[in-house]
Formats: sequence, structure tokens, C-alpha cells
Amino acid sequence: MNVFFAGGGTGGHLYPALAIARAMVRRDPSVKAHFIGAQRGIERDVLPTTEFPFTLVDAHPFYRGRAIWKNVRTVAGGLSAWRDVGALAREFAPSLIVGTGGYASGVALAWSALHRLPIVQHIGDSYPGATARFFARYSAEAYLGYPEAERLLPHRGCVYRDTGNPIEPPPQIRPASAEAKAKFGFPPSAKVLLVFGGSQGARALNQATAAFIEHGLPSSLCVIWATGKANYDLYKNLDRADVRVIPYLAPIANAYAAADVALVRGGMMGTSELCAWGVPMLICPLPSAAHDHQTSNALTLEAAGAAIHLPQSALSAERVCAEVMNLLDHRGRLDGLRDRALARARPRAADDIAAHIFALATSNQRSARAAH
Repeated sequence: MNVFFAGGGTGGHLYPALAIARAMVRRDPSVKAHFIGAQRGIERDVLPTTEFPFTLVDAHPFYRGRAIWKNVRTVAGGLSAWRDVGALAREFAPSLIVGTGGYASGVALAWSALHRLPIVQHIGDSYPGATARFFARYSAEAYLGYPEAERLLPHRGCVYRDTGNPIEPPPQIRPASAEAKAKFGFPPSAKVLLVFGGSQGARALNQATAAFIEHGLPSSLCVIWATGKANYDLYKNLDRADVRVIPYLAPIANAYAAADVALVRGGMMGTSELCAWGVPMLICPLPSAAHDHQTSNALTLEAAGAAIHLPQSALSAERVCAEVMNLLDHRGRLDGLRDRALARARPRAADDIAAHIFALATSNQRSARAAH
């Protein structure tokens, strides 16, 4: 079976596609996946390092406001991308296309809808993006990272499945908390705050964390702090016995196993991983995220009892200290957040999505044979 994967622009659209493709190949090594992305997205750097063939097209987002004139290049790039997708489809003969969102997927999904190539989507955030919302009406199935997203999607023909987001699941035998803390040089009795803002870091989280550390940490608290590679030099001088300043956590399993609570942004992949590991979250969403979807994710998880929403406008060293210590001093509340996070976890999401795609493809093949 040949399958197109279309999505990118950001890691939140690309990495789920890679996880689903790998799950499909594990299930059936004869599957051939081909990725379609944008020349200007993160996929330009990531896809060449993977095992999958890919095509990068001249895709651009739709611009609004003062930048509306840039849509000239959006239209021109779209026409070029349309031709590229058509030529690739004739050569590759896909059985279906998996859309994972972002402007990078728009042209490929539009071509597929017009040419009746079956479409499925992975929709990772609680507030679906514009591309996901528009093409849901043409999709056979959509796999939801947050089941709450369904209320914002059309209900004509598309089957919505609560699969969760396709993350790297925790190992069957997880690292023991004390052993994980020891790897960072912390005593087994320490309480650990994990701070990260994605691969690039997050300026507001970094500034608040630095101020928290400089004001003096409570004696029982240690910090694992991933600053992002670009910001590491600004904060590396704060590394000490009870604070580990790291540019990027890869692998991240020991940090998750060591953490008692996490201060993070509201991206779908990071929050899904923390749910799978059962780590209580203080979520400080990025205010400028498209459609403010990170705030939607934070509020959704807070309503589910799995996290605390901390708006960036209220972020400060004092507020972080108060929230963290309030949780650590009230074990019942901390355990409640952990239990509700685990209840939201879908660690087998990639395999479950792959199984749904295979079932759909098999059903389509049977229908095609019956029609002949």
C-alpha cells in the first residue's frame, strides 16, 4: 500500500505524521510512505534525516491584515504545488492520503479531494486548525488528539475517533523515580520541577525560571530546565547541584520519570507525553499560537483536572513558586492531577491510528472489488 503523508510547517504537524508512518510500516513492512511538505517548513530540515522519501512544494499560508499582499506568492506557489502533487500522484499511485495539518498539507488535501483520493486526518489540538476544519468534510476519518475538538468540526460523513496524539510511549518498564533523579545528581527524596518550552525553548518560561532560581529555591526542590539550544548560553551559569540547565532533553524519558511537576507550554505533543507519564502540569500557553490553540489545550486539560492553566500575563517567579509549592505541599491535589493526566493518556495512539487506517483501506478495497 502506498500512502501520502501531508503536513508540516511546525513539529506539531510533522512529528505525528512520522509516528503514524512508522507505526504503519511496523505493522506491514510493504507499506510505502511518501511525505509532502513545504519548502519553508521544519520538514525541510527534518525529513532528510528520516528513512522516508519526500517532496517539498512551494506552499505558503494565507496571509491576513497588512500582509494580505503576500497572498500573491501563496496563489503562485499553490499552482506550482498543485502540479507537483499531481505528477507525484501519477508516479506513486497512493491508496490514500494522511493529512496532519498546517498550510503544508492544504494543496495536497485539495488535490486529493478533487481527485477522490481517500483522505484521513490526524487533528492534534483541542481547537482544530483551519486546514483541518475545512478538509474534515472531505475526510473519511479523523483521529483526534483531544476528543473535545469534535464539537468544532463538521459532522457530514467523517468518522471521528478519540485516539490521542501519536507520541513516543513510555517504556513498559519505566525508570524508577529515585534512579532517574540520581542521573541528574539529585537525592531520591528531592521534589523535581521540570521546565521546557519545546525544542527552541520559550523566552517567558526561561525568564520566570531564572528569576525563580535567583530568588532562592525551596530547600526541598530541584529543577531540570531545558532552555532550548538558542537560549542555553544565557542561562548555563545557573547550573548547579540542585539545578540542571540543559539545552535540549533528548532522550527525555529520565526527566519525565524524575519529575513531580512540570512547567510547560501548551503544545499538543508535550502535553500528551506528560499525560502518558502521569506528570502534573502547570501550562503557560504561548499567546501568539495560531487561533490561541495552546490556551484551548490548557483550558481543556484544566477542565479535565489534569493540569493548571497559568496565563503568560500572570507568569512570574513568585507565581511559579506559589503554584509549585502548593502542589508539592498538598499530596492529594498532586495525586489528583496525576491520576487525571493518566486518564487522558493515549500512549498507543500511533499504533491505534495505523490500525484504523489499515481497516479503512481494506474496506475501500473490498468496496472497489464489489463495484467491479
